Amino acid sequence: MTSILRSVHSPADLRRLSMEQLAQLAGEIRQRIIEVVSRNGGHLASNLGVTELTLALHRVFDFSTDRLLWDVGHQCYVHKLITGRNDAFDTLRQAGGISGFPSTAESPFDLFDVGHAGTSIATAVGMARGDSALGRDTRVVALIGDASIVNGVAFEGLNQAGTLKRQFLVVLNDNSMGIAKTQGALASYLARFRVSSLYEEVKGKVRKHLPKVPLVGQSIYDALDHLKEGLKATVSPHQIFEQLGFLYVGPVDGHDLSHLVEMLALLKDVAHPVLLHVHTEKGRGSDWAASDPCTFHSPNKFQVAGATATIPKSDRKSWTSALADAVIDLASADPRVYALTAAMPDGTGLAKVRGALPERVLDCGIAESSTVDIAAGMARSGLRPLACIYSTFLQRAFDQVFQEVVLQRLPVVFCIDRAGLVGGDGAVHHGYLDIAYLRGFQNMVLMAPADEPELAAALRFALSLEVPCALRYPRDSVPDAHGPAPDFELGRSRPMRDGPDGTILAYGSTVADALQAARTLADEDVFLSVVNARFAKPIDHDMITTAVTRGGPVITVEDHSLAGGFGSAVLETANRLGLPTESIVRLGLAVDHFYKHGSRRGQLAEAGIDAAGIAAAARRAVQQWRAATHPAAATPQPGAPGGVVSAQP
Repeated sequence: MTSILRSVHSPADLRRLSMEQLAQLAGEIRQRIIEVVSRNGGHLASNLGVTELTLALHRVFDFSTDRLLWDVGHQCYVHKLITGRNDAFDTLRQAGGISGFPSTAESPFDLFDVGHAGTSIATAVGMARGDSALGRDTRVVALIGDASIVNGVAFEGLNQAGTLKRQFLVVLNDNSMGIAKTQGALASYLARFRVSSLYEEVKGKVRKHLPKVPLVGQSIYDALDHLKEGLKATVSPHQIFEQLGFLYVGPVDGHDLSHLVEMLALLKDVAHPVLLHVHTEKGRGSDWAASDPCTFHSPNKFQVAGATATIPKSDRKSWTSALADAVIDLASADPRVYALTAAMPDGTGLAKVRGALPERVLDCGIAESSTVDIAAGMARSGLRPLACIYSTFLQRAFDQVFQEVVLQRLPVVFCIDRAGLVGGDGAVHHGYLDIAYLRGFQNMVLMAPADEPELAAALRFALSLEVPCALRYPRDSVPDAHGPAPDFELGRSRPMRDGPDGTILAYGSTVADALQAARTLADEDVFLSVVNARFAKPIDHDMITTAVTRGGPVITVEDHSLAGGFGSAVLETANRLGLPTESIVRLGLAVDHFYKHGSRRGQLAEAGIDAAGIAAAARRAVQQWRAATHPAAATPQPGAPGGVVSAQP
């Protein structure tokens, strides 16, 4: 059979295909996605679920001039394949390859670089208003999933969109899952939508057969019909959206291509906000993905063998799994401990906790702000909540962290997953701002463990505090333990290695690479002390004083932006203590640079904070120190890797 996908170079090519050919193309696209994601990792089940919907949208609309706004964006693979990126699709999420999210640098069909939920409707409103103001005749479409629609930002967008006096289409992709099972009252409301299609089927059968019942059949049917009409105004599925100013249409089958094309063609020029409710199946076209859409939402890599697929298990434990084990241990011993997540039970490890302690885990849906507020309320009531949220998503709740937690001085513990560079998900998901945006909060304690024993000890210590606290840890495997973890003491560091030629102050997950760098340099007769800082706030004053006054360079290392991070805290503290700062060299992530997708190890190397990069920077710093103090005994080394900043006096 001749491949249709190979002949599709732009969405315009879809308009010459028959419905049978479009159906064949959908199958080819699913197979292409499965093949590439099995090798590279990525978002699988959600993309398999939107194949027909994406093809229908591009068939009916002309998004070379019309506007298509993606919500979250991880379901954009079909869109990429038909907008000229099929040949590059093998490089998905790889260094130098195409992104797993919409990317304005890749294609004019991608209007925003996105990866966070709830934003599509409001940005679509902005584009609609902008196009109208500039006299452009465009059609605007926002595609949003059932999990994202529960986000408060999405409702704000609906509220704004309902006032538009022009074409505006919101497509609600309802697969009843999102990432994990959708949570909250709106999810239950949407479930009624799904039930309504079954109701229509049953009603048809009742209409056909009930009047045939002798004597009473017709009267029973009439009574039921009157009751249904009386209830319609309060429970009809379209009510919530029509009250917001939308014409509600649906639900429709998201895998019936001909019906989707027909429906979109009817709606595309309606001069009024419209919400099209589409039912899809997450993992469609693959029995194993459809039967386990959570596992195959975003697998790293997997192997397909006939009708089954398996995800190889890593022989290394992840930080996320280590956190889950620590939570189970501590929550089992303390009935006040509860764990909250914003729609990421698997990604944060709380699915494992829920398996052991189901009543102690609360999934708040994709609503980070509400998650933090709920945690604050639980803390005020006397519980000990753990808000387990990715670093990149916690920044969405900045004001709630301030007003509801910090201002109230409540003992909420933020377990910040995916802190630092995250690998294949790239710029929209890196978590390298959390130290900076949390360090300015009054009474906030910031910690970062170096290994699994320290993670458990840090969490135990955090739960003993009466103030807000945050622990950060990366998307990575935990390193080999650096021996038993001493108990945490507020604002105290942990010496790891002693040497006379300088000091490396490492924060969190960078400790392992700092120790490896020190071992490398020891083979070159350069002997450095290594200190596990443990705290970015309050920072260890004695550690900084000792490091600066003993002589040699002081090198700070962090998997975080150099702006406002751990190294900045060291510099500020040294300055406040009246210590010289000329010897302090900061290693971290460059400030005005977006680190693109690729492997996490590759990204650490690019930033100069892997073992080789730390060793190179430390070697040069020691040479410069020796040149300044013993000019005849030193040979300057070549330039620094990116992300290295020396403090100026």
